[in-house]
Amino acid sequence: MRFVWVLNGKVILKYISFVMLFLFAVGVLYVERNYISVLSTENPAAIYKVNTDKKVVALTFDISWGRQAPEPIIDILEEKNVRNVTFFISGPWARDNPDIVRRIDKLGMEIGSHGWKHVNYSEHKDEFVIEQILTAHETLLEITGKEPNLIRTPNGDFNKRTLKVAAELGYSVIQWDTDSKDWMRPGPDKIVDNVLSKAFPGDIILLHASDSALQTIDALPRIIDGLREMGYEIVSVTQLIENANIKKKIE
Repeated sequence: MRFVWVLNGKVILKYISFVMLFLFAVGVLYVERNYISVLSTENPAAIYKVNTDKKVVALTFDISWGRQAPEPIIDILEEKNVRNVTFFISGPWARDNPDIVRRIDKLGMEIGSHGWKHVNYSEHKDEFVIEQILTAHETLLEITGKEPNLIRTPNGDFNKRTLKVAAELGYSVIQWDTDSKDWMRPGPDKIVDNVLSKAFPGDIILLHASDSALQTIDALPRIIDGLREMGYEIVSVTQLIENANIKKKIE
């Protein structure tokens, strides 16, 4: 390539403007490189939130162990008439607590997979990840009669290989944008603040219904009331992503 210096000021200005526009576009792509939506299974991505002008949020609950927290949390949701939520349930817990899983399903609440063993998938080979997802899948299917197609990987851990495996098995990997940090047991007041101070339209909110998060029982009624007072409608993850611009992130 050779550069020709042109004495005409307008031509030089036009050339400089073009270069600046090009550099700006490159810069935007670089900054947003981890937030590019890719719908094909060749390069899938995890869903953290959706872009929407509607005041809707998804409450999600992970369950992997214990019986003290799940039923009181389900009781609160039922009493508050909040049925459009999503539970991510681990296979072993579902196997050992089919009665609670059936209750969740009967109430019309969405059930997604939380895998089988609670280990980081990114540290294991594809064959192991496939086995983990399919074993949990068959367990949830046997209990509910429905095939889950959403998964929150254990510990929220994944990499590109995990995403591809999940996609090939018909699953979307669901993460979160707002973390209640209820598993850290910071106190019900802090859990409520962690959610209400950060919630936004299209948000996916992380909560737990395992016994590691017993404080969620006290915080949940106030979270629901607070979201409603702020004008938010609580929907399931599937409802959230339908007819919305999905915001994904590639790890």
